[in-house]
Amino acid sequence: MKFFQVKTVEETFQLISEMVTPITETIRKPLFEALHFVLAEDIVVREHVPNFRRSSVDGYAVKARDTFGSSENMPGFLTVSGEVKMGQEPPRGLQAGEAMYVPTGGMLPEGSDAVIMIEHCEDISGLLNLYRQVAPGENVISIGEDLKKGEILLAKGTKLRSQEIGALASQGITEVSVWRKPVIGYLSSGDEIVPMEAPSLELGEVRDINAATVGALVAEWGLDFIYGGIVRDSREELEQRTRDLLDRTDCLILSGGSSVGTKDYSVEVIDSLGAPGVYVHGISIKPGKPTILATANHKPIIGLPGHPASAMIIFHLFGKAVIDTLRSVKMNHLKLTYAKVTKNIPSSPGRTDYIRVRLFEEDNEWYAEPILGKSGLISTLVKSEGMIEIASESEGVHKGDQVPVTLFQ
Repeated sequence: MKFFQVKTVEETFQLISEMVTPITETIRKPLFEALHFVLAEDIVVREHVPNFRRSSVDGYAVKARDTFGSSENMPGFLTVSGEVKMGQEPPRGLQAGEAMYVPTGGMLPEGSDAVIMIEHCEDISGLLNLYRQVAPGENVISIGEDLKKGEILLAKGTKLRSQEIGALASQGITEVSVWRKPVIGYLSSGDEIVPMEAPSLELGEVRDINAATVGALVAEWGLDFIYGGIVRDSREELEQRTRDLLDRTDCLILSGGSSVGTKDYSVEVIDSLGAPGVYVHGISIKPGKPTILATANHKPIIGLPGHPASAMIIFHLFGKAVIDTLRSVKMNHLKLTYAKVTKNIPSSPGRTDYIRVRLFEEDNEWYAEPILGKSGLISTLVKSEGMIEIASESEGVHKGDQVPVTLFQ
């Protein structure tokens, strides 16, 4: 394969969607163990939420027409006919000219169609003074207004966060069918790489930074991570170690050994692991051009650049896309915000640039300050909170431009 027959960013995402086969194995999980799993079934609303009309405020249930014309200058008057207790039915229905106290979330009595907030009225010995009028439906949550029976609550392919867990609990669902989580394996390669726990470094050595960074991201995304250690620059060792780790995992990540060099066996070794092999070897992107993507016997393989900043950006973009496709989550679920860039950033047309940025707020505006530096600098990772994309057809961005910022999760 000729090196750097590069793909565009768009072509790379398209190839990922075509080449990565989702895991089809499903398991049943209790609700309290389902966090970060992906639903393998549609969940249908079993019952209306709420299943009774309730108040959204502390106040008095009324017939809206009885309040018309009420104001601070000319209050209206209603008779207080009782009180609704939380978790209980109202003691009676509401008649014309009456009001009944109801707490937030309390059930509304029959005959009422609005609630006047307690701040806008005054109970004087059973006579309610109204200082404003309310419209029909005001401060009322109707039956099924939140969730309607028979509708889709959560679609298949939804990643379960804390809020989805709560929505399932609202329906009395205590167990769900989910896709099995992929297990992610990782190997670092290079004679210069030493374990992160090494007490000291010889000249030319670097600790295995990428293993810690990638492993933390995998854990952040709710997946299992197997660290396979460090492989020296030996084709035989690399082939044996990658083959062994691929057998134990669903996706293999290699760091280093993706650029041109006399000891670079990555592409040949990956191609030897199984068909169809490498389908991306080089992306028109900065940083991270020497990126490898492959599939071996339905298992994706990602070859990350060795430089820490390049590896992190590539893994955020393409590693997440591969893993999300593997676990049947829609791609491009990236956290975005918007900010004004603080300086001009030139770019070369024909290449997509990703610039690390620091975010800060000033005069109620958010700003993105570029963190410029070579892709091997660890300090640029620590200082940055996100990245901005400069599209391949652009020549850069100008100071003051409002730009989307992908947040590092």
